[in-house]
Amino acid sequence: MFFKKNTTVALVGYALTAMSFVASAQTLRISNQGDATSMDPHSLNESMQLSITGNVYEGLVGRNKDLSLAPALATKWSQPSPNVWRFELRKGVQFHDGTPFTADDVIFSFARASGDGSDMKSYTNDVKEVRKINDLTVEIETKAPFPILPDVISLLYIMSKKWCETNQAAKPVDRRKGIENAASFRANGTGPYRLRERQPGVKTSFARNGSYWGTIESNATDIVFTPIANDATRVAALLSGEIDVMEPVPVQDVARVNASANARAITGPEMRTIFLGMDQKRDELLYSSVKGKNPFKDKRVRQAFYQAIDIDSIKRVVMRGASNPTALMVGPGINGFFPELNKRLPFDTEAAKKLLADAGYPNGFEVTMNCPNDRYVNDGEICQAVAANLSRIGVKINLQAETKGTYFPKILRRDTSFYLLGWTPGTYDAHNALNGLMACVDDKGAGQFNLGAYCNPKVDELTRKIQSETDKTKRNAMIKEAFELHSADIGHLPLHQQALAWGVSKKVNLVQLADNFMPFKWMTVQK
Repeated sequence: MFFKKNTTVALVGYALTAMSFVASAQTLRISNQGDATSMDPHSLNESMQLSITGNVYEGLVGRNKDLSLAPALATKWSQPSPNVWRFELRKGVQFHDGTPFTADDVIFSFARASGDGSDMKSYTNDVKEVRKINDLTVEIETKAPFPILPDVISLLYIMSKKWCETNQAAKPVDRRKGIENAASFRANGTGPYRLRERQPGVKTSFARNGSYWGTIESNATDIVFTPIANDATRVAALLSGEIDVMEPVPVQDVARVNASANARAITGPEMRTIFLGMDQKRDELLYSSVKGKNPFKDKRVRQAFYQAIDIDSIKRVVMRGASNPTALMVGPGINGFFPELNKRLPFDTEAAKKLLADAGYPNGFEVTMNCPNDRYVNDGEICQAVAANLSRIGVKINLQAETKGTYFPKILRRDTSFYLLGWTPGTYDAHNALNGLMACVDDKGAGQFNLGAYCNPKVDELTRKIQSETDKTKRNAMIKEAFELHSADIGHLPLHQQALAWGVSKKVNLVQLADNFMPFKWMTVQK
């Protein structure tokens, strides 16, 4: 029902004139089921986190309303040689504290994003050097040809070197270790909105940046973001007019929201893929009844789990039809999605039981599953359904569902055996998923979200070649081969692409992006 739209962006409402912007300036109130974990743009590579901080901070490259690349802090870029990209920086840009933006901030931010504590290393792991040509020109040299570098760095936000050093925030907030610093609670970017107040888990407020270098189409002078974990409470707040925009609308409430006098649900396809990961590295599986070995190292066990999952039932009952079951780690709209490969293994409980028995687990085993309950659409319910499915083949799941604030630090430490995660390729290219989710883990950023440490050297070799290949036909053939290998390995258990469902006041006009980002600068409130 939600996937009939083919566009990557839905434009809602009509543009207002610049004069009416001023006349109707007011507060816009936004809510989500969860909160950003920090204001540090390098602390967590997660779309909601980057969406919120992306209103305060900017990269060298940004996105248009159709998700195409757009100049941001760089006005243009070129390739003097296959391994070098030159970026010409925008003149006259200031950080929110009035400090001028220069090449020094770019060099500092890339180093910060690639250093200890950063969760953005996968965006920089193939950068050899960032060097200053002059105050408004930088060159980025890569280890090999990297034709999609501008796409890759569109989510690497630039921070003020001076501000970070003055405020003892030269290193990122480390969510794995629970280390905080000034950048978690304060912010100093170049973006269209300034951070006014941060109360984690309660409220975060933003004020319009009156000295912004670009155009702010929004008439909102103030933005108030409030996390509301309870679905019913969040929907009630929208319908009563207490909030203006909320995400997600529970799939069971879409019709009710659309029937209301004050609001509507805006739906469309999302690029995010929801999947399950398994620890395939440890010799003994953590949080399991199996001692002395790791069942997930056996492909037969991974396949048994895959074939035990009734994905059609999850779509029908849990997602109310608002999902597309998938066999791949990327979905439609991503370069490198091949419909002919998107064929799941059949749901077959008896086949799954036999696979487990053949692997030496005729009676199944017990294992803990980690799951967020406030990050994706019906994430807790999905995990409950998976647990029920697996119980039919003798696998007892101890489900640990928790808020993203504690969930992400745990799984990012790889303190997990079995987990649920969602992924939207920030580059809108399959290389992002291959590098971030499927590459063998190293200390430079490859496989940073490959939390189960799946590793196939051939997939790694292809990923490196894909990164450097400029011929699109050859490149896509290698992407296809890499996905075929990963599918044959049962490297992960893909579930579905979920649908977008935003609740929006009828007084608000906005842009819905398929990556689920919410740029405040494109939101307008009518009187």
